[in-house]
Amino acid sequence: MPESAVAPYRQVITQTLPIVRKEMLSQPIRAEVVGSLLRPPPLVRARQARAAGQLSATAFKAIEDRAVDIAIAAQEAAGMDVITDGELRRSIFTGPLTENVDGLQYVPGVTRTWYTPDGPVEEELPVVVTERLRLRRSAVTEEFTYARARARTPLKVTLPSPLMMLLRWSPNHSTSAYRDAFDMVADAAAIIREEVRELAALGCTYIHIDAPEIATLVQRETREWYERQGISIDRILTEGLDLLNSVTGVPGVEFGIHLCRGNRNGRWMAAGGYDFVSAALFTRCGGFDRFLLEYDDDRSGTFEPLSHTPSGKVVVLGLVSTKTAVVESEDLILERLREAAKYVAPEQLALSTQCGFASMVESHPDLTADIQTAKLDLVRSAASAFWND
Repeated sequence: MPESAVAPYRQVITQTLPIVRKEMLSQPIRAEVVGSLLRPPPLVRARQARAAGQLSATAFKAIEDRAVDIAIAAQEAAGMDVITDGELRRSIFTGPLTENVDGLQYVPGVTRTWYTPDGPVEEELPVVVTERLRLRRSAVTEEFTYARARARTPLKVTLPSPLMMLLRWSPNHSTSAYRDAFDMVADAAAIIREEVRELAALGCTYIHIDAPEIATLVQRETREWYERQGISIDRILTEGLDLLNSVTGVPGVEFGIHLCRGNRNGRWMAAGGYDFVSAALFTRCGGFDRFLLEYDDDRSGTFEPLSHTPSGKVVVLGLVSTKTAVVESEDLILERLREAAKYVAPEQLALSTQCGFASMVESHPDLTADIQTAKLDLVRSAASAFWND
């Protein structure tokens, strides 16, 4: 991020007095980010040094805090209606379930298919469920309380979907702990509910759940992979979605759910429109207020499935891509918004980036801080133009 954009926020970053923030529900949220932001190089180096035992916890936290300060400043400078801490304290977006929960370990040879412009590739899963899941520590409370003290803009916290753990379940290695994969999902949902309750008690008013596993079901090969693992697609779209919906319903909290098809350094996990999942999603996930949907390229399909959007719900269109360094034109974004408005009333729409800028520490090699700033600015300017803010 250019220093000139950060300079007006130096006083805000360093002050320790309480900050008066806008109330979460006082105005429509038209422009938002999904979650993660690019990790600044000093933070990446510090994380490596900490892992190697070359940096103390105190020194590392000072660098990490500084990175979060800059992330908050960048989003506020762009004029986002709601912001995150950039997920900078995590090594991957699933951290609340994969970094801070006991019961997972690396098992060699357990793979999952990713797709690239050159064709499919098999990658080992970093961890697999091998024992019962138990929350070891809550990291999201640190994320929220630190960012809350510094943000002047409404703040949201992202959490992974409990159904994401189906991607960490192996019929060869997980059955000693869970004979049924959905018993594992139930334990993961209980962990997420505990995190939601704690965040609500701390004053968090917007929690968004990342659920890319739902969007990947749009592809036949993905559905076949689940079935080979002994995981029923029908159960995912019924019992699974009910467990996902069970993390909502906490008074005073607005809930969002984000769907994408995988976004890792130019790789993806599935392609296809939302037709296969939209009816079940909107029917069984009634506890969610906002549906943040990837819609930045042909892999997302048409807007027609949005005709299932229930009254009173908001669809946040992820039209600004984090998969590419190309900054879209505002005219293109406005055209796409007008097209979507043929299926959903404009007052039920909002705009965001298509996904996080860095779902894990490693990010797309072509993305830079300046490009990230330009894309955040585009979200705000296009939203202002479309809704005449």
